[in-house]
Amino acid sequence: MTCTRWFCSLRSSGRSLRECDEEENLCRKPNVNEEYLQTFRTKSFIEICNKAQVQFGNTRSLSSSCSTSSPPPIRINLTDSLLEPRQEIITNMTRNVKVHQLLVEYFEASLEACLCCDTILQGIHSTRLSYTRITRAVNNFNDSTNEQTNTTPKYHKYLASFSSKLQNNPLSAITSTTMQFHDLHDKYIELLRKLTSKRKKIKRRLTLISACKKVGGIALVTSHGAILIALLIVSLHSVVGLVAAPSIVGGLVGLFIKRIKFRIRRSSSYERLCEQLDAAAKGVFIMINDLDTMSRMVKRLSDEVEYRKMVADVCVKNVGSKCEILKQVINEFSDYENRFLEQLEELEEHVYLCFLTVNKSRSLVMQQII
Repeated sequence: MTCTRWFCSLRSSGRSLRECDEEENLCRKPNVNEEYLQTFRTKSFIEICNKAQVQFGNTRSLSSSCSTSSPPPIRINLTDSLLEPRQEIITNMTRNVKVHQLLVEYFEASLEACLCCDTILQGIHSTRLSYTRITRAVNNFNDSTNEQTNTTPKYHKYLASFSSKLQNNPLSAITSTTMQFHDLHDKYIELLRKLTSKRKKIKRRLTLISACKKVGGIALVTSHGAILIALLIVSLHSVVGLVAAPSIVGGLVGLFIKRIKFRIRRSSSYERLCEQLDAAAKGVFIMINDLDTMSRMVKRLSDEVEYRKMVADVCVKNVGSKCEILKQVINEFSDYENRFLEQLEELEEHVYLCFLTVNKSRSLVMQQII
């Protein structure tokens, strides 16, 4: 079996062109891209993207200026600049204002979700930088018309660097912590259950208070009326009663008003807490869906990178087979280059969207608390 046939059988045993095309066609629907842009490219979304790009120092310009050596490790804490309201503000608020414990847990969970998004963005940034070298090699090979063997070592060097075990897959570091995604998922599911259960209990309590308020109001008016009539009858039989009657009546009326105000305040506090728990529960639900989606997208892209590294390694190990394997590998990278970069950008936009939804949810819960 020739090297070319062996390479083709290797590709067919993995992900074939037809399988990838079918997968791509299933994901594409009419006007999906336009709807996506119109829905998510809001002013707030663009502001978050710009903040992140400023922190990364203009990623694309940096990528184009990178050398063939491994890019320096870059670690930027994007959560400090993208998370709103800032965690320090939330901490100060919980110290000065009485906040339900479940709401405190919600703010901590939203911070964890943003830190997870931060890690994914770091992996995307590193992947884009490392992928620049192989992209440059593909472009140079396609533009070159010289097919002499003396040009082959240069492209084998690019592929050897890309497939080297020393060249880590930035996304694999995220997928290796898949247990973290599972732990967060289970933790958020439990938090959502607590928030929903507490909200239902308060709803039932509000319903009971409303019913008791109607019945109790009638009973209270009736009882106070009876007492008032009895006191007036007694007061009519004595001079002291005539003097004390106004104060007695005023005291009963004041007590009646105090009870009504107390019930109104208690009902109002329950209603506010119910709204706060409802907003927190919706925020947790969105976080669960976003993290599940991003986990699948990261896994898919990581598998794609590992597959390309394996293909490049095949070419490097068959360096003596003239240009046949090299052409196959370069064509393979060229065919899937745009699709891979689009998927990487789609993941990046989804991470920014997660930041945006978390910020909106945190702001809403905070506004309802204060």
